[in-house]
Amino acid sequence: MVHAAPQPVTVTAAAVLRGKIRVPGDKSISHRALMLSALAVGESRVEGLLEGEDVLATAAAMRAMGARITRGEDGIWRIYGVGVGGLLQPESALEMGNSGTSTRLLMGLVATHPITTTFTGDASLSARPMKRVIDPLSTMGAQFTASPGGRLPLMVRGLCPAVPIGYTLPVASAQVKSAILLAGLNTPGSTRVIEPIPTRDHSERMLAGFGAALSVEESPQGRIISITGEAELKPQSIVVPGDPSSAAFWLVAASIVPGSDVVVENVGMNPTRSGIVIALRLMGADITELNPRTVGGEPVADLHVRHAALKGIEVPRELAPSMIDEYPALFVAAAFASGRTIARGAEELRVKESDRIAAMKAALEDNGVALIEHEDGLSIDGTGGDPIPGGARVATKLDHRIAMSMAIAGLHARAAVMIDDAAPVRTSFPTFFELLESLGGNVAWD
Repeated sequence: MVHAAPQPVTVTAAAVLRGKIRVPGDKSISHRALMLSALAVGESRVEGLLEGEDVLATAAAMRAMGARITRGEDGIWRIYGVGVGGLLQPESALEMGNSGTSTRLLMGLVATHPITTTFTGDASLSARPMKRVIDPLSTMGAQFTASPGGRLPLMVRGLCPAVPIGYTLPVASAQVKSAILLAGLNTPGSTRVIEPIPTRDHSERMLAGFGAALSVEESPQGRIISITGEAELKPQSIVVPGDPSSAAFWLVAASIVPGSDVVVENVGMNPTRSGIVIALRLMGADITELNPRTVGGEPVADLHVRHAALKGIEVPRELAPSMIDEYPALFVAAAFASGRTIARGAEELRVKESDRIAAMKAALEDNGVALIEHEDGLSIDGTGGDPIPGGARVATKLDHRIAMSMAIAGLHARAAVMIDDAAPVRTSFPTFFELLESLGGNVAWD
């Protein structure tokens, strides 16, 4: 995949952030809504779907394998599925762009269908490891031909009927868990995943909502999720809540810019995703949940956040699975806290769209923040609420979360923070900079 020309952007300090905003639909739920709707027989409707590049890659892949997917003028997506076992041989490679979620979950879907599928992606995605998914799916009978290191481009030859397995996750990964469960949909018998450390449970909630025979039980070994294969999924109407990973940037921004008062509407508050709210509150953030409710089986609330004096903490390691994508934003919050924040237990950050530990260390350090790098995180000495020096150009490494996190840091910096390429933000949050300006942020495109 050829990248578009970089889009540099500069963010300068904001006087204050005020307003009410709504973040895009949850990316994890959007991916799963498209995939499961495409495996149901009949018409499913999805409202609030995230229309970023990652999710659109999933939609294109499901179309290539036989599903009919349309977007109405009302913003509602309608998916006419092919049924479990009904995926068709795609005519060409599935281009995944930058989406690791699309790739890993779709690998699970196609692994137990009698088709051969090739996955390609951009330079960032092609550097990410897929072996963690290849290993369990190979045990089920799928065959893989991958690039060196188990990376993209890779080809999957599915097996049908496949072999049900019981698999204990060696690392806490909702993507690996979900890939196995999706493979189990078209596998006779019971496929089980044991997760010693709980991860986000959107797949379990949505599979059950579509009518899959799924059970979850606690055991001394951890949570055991079992799915009975050869399922018949029923079409659904789904309302996608706002993405907590996208909300995190505004929770941090309003916390660090003096005088700020922001409401972020319709944020998913699934307990397996709300670690960032817990961590920020431990640091002293003023975050209030308004109008808590349930939407599409997921807990949702409007989050009211006001500027507060943050303090350094040792972030509980057990929060890592519920906020792994939010660590870059947390690192920014730590840069403005009083004292030292120790955020560890997040080795998974090394194999995201970029090495997010190394990328955030360089970005913050270049902008005057004192910190120590660990293999599994950062220790950051904050300013006590004062602006950071700023003034440096950030290398985003084609990573949307590095770009957005450092844009937020620029809102309370003495000198402008320059982002080398904002284009990757389109993968998850196309309206990010528009919302930033609507709240009072200063953005200049180079």
